[in-house]
Amino acid sequence: MRLDNRTIAKLAPPPNKADTIVFDDDLAGFGYRMRSAAKGKTARSWVAQYRIKGRTRRVLIGSAETVSAEQARAAARKILAQVQLGGDPQGEKQTARLKAAHTLRSIAADYLETRKSELRPASYRVTKLYLTDPVYFGPLHAVAVSAITRADVAARLRIIAKNSGTVTAGRARSALSTLFAWAIGEGLGEANPVIGTNRPADSTPRDRVLEDHELVAIWKASGDNGYGKIVRLLLLTAARRQEIGGVRWSELDLDRGLWALPKERAKNGRALTLPLPQMALDIIKSVPEIVGRDQLFGTRADAGFTHWGPSKAELDKRLAGKVSAWKLHDLRRTAATRMGDLGTQPHVIEAILNHYGGFRSGISFTYNRSPYEGEMRTALALWADHVAGLIGGVKKVVALRQGA
Repeated sequence: MRLDNRTIAKLAPPPNKADTIVFDDDLAGFGYRMRSAAKGKTARSWVAQYRIKGRTRRVLIGSAETVSAEQARAAARKILAQVQLGGDPQGEKQTARLKAAHTLRSIAADYLETRKSELRPASYRVTKLYLTDPVYFGPLHAVAVSAITRADVAARLRIIAKNSGTVTAGRARSALSTLFAWAIGEGLGEANPVIGTNRPADSTPRDRVLEDHELVAIWKASGDNGYGKIVRLLLLTAARRQEIGGVRWSELDLDRGLWALPKERAKNGRALTLPLPQMALDIIKSVPEIVGRDQLFGTRADAGFTHWGPSKAELDKRLAGKVSAWKLHDLRRTAATRMGDLGTQPHVIEAILNHYGGFRSGISFTYNRSPYEGEMRTALALWADHVAGLIGGVKKVVALRQGA
């Protein structure tokens, strides 16, 4: 028969048969499908069926309740014409569904699992941060990698550069580009949308050392919330922000005044035992302990503090007119510089910063394995005393380094 609105009105599914297709005699492959549905009803739809590479494929055109016979016939002609020209409409739909399932989030998870054993712990941690933290490419996480465009990536890079600086934007761009290159090699993507985006300007190494009045302003404006405590600890310890933001109770020995930073959380992959001055201990002790949570700061169960951008922006508003063009890392540089001004020897400052180079290189490091714990404790206590004097409005006398 020729399938039209009149003939299909007379069709009924055969008894005891749950799925039946009646094909049109004029257009081979064009069919009317009847399937048993819930509550004794029959679902009626239009299909186009064809064979390709020895396999039978079927494409759903639409429901017979909403698509007329002539509309379905016209759609079937287009589908079957594609097959005659070498196409595979149903295969293309399946491929599209698979591509849609390959979101940036799922691809990143596979990529990180693959690279975990290849990357150093610190490199893996940073790569994971750029690829999975919503702060960076969060709006693209649920998007299929095949649908992410160059414009999407460029827009995110502009936002990252604005909120976190061009250096961070450049590193995030590199991490994303490497991910797409890996996905292409695995057959999970066809193109790298990072290619062609503007590379964030390489920043020259910062040399910003904060003045005493700026340190006082930052200390007072930081307040006593979680982020404020982090800022003050950064100044007192000269540590990196991720190290303080992720500090754990299990790393601290408050009785001995020591912080054991594990190598897994250190940027250079080297553990550090840092003596804590009393001012830092007082701040740490003021943080309420939460049952079942090891991290001092933040709210997420598996991470420390994460709201860096918004918190820094709020602090900058309170500092308007007092401190400008500064970053949290400037506190680390300032602490190191001022400790030098106070007479701390360079090798002790390097030990506090957990730097490996200079005196910790070559044959001298091969034989000299001293952690300089006593010297570090003295230096940090002297620096904390200097900070306390600034905050209290007491003019400190700076000890000058003696000449060689």
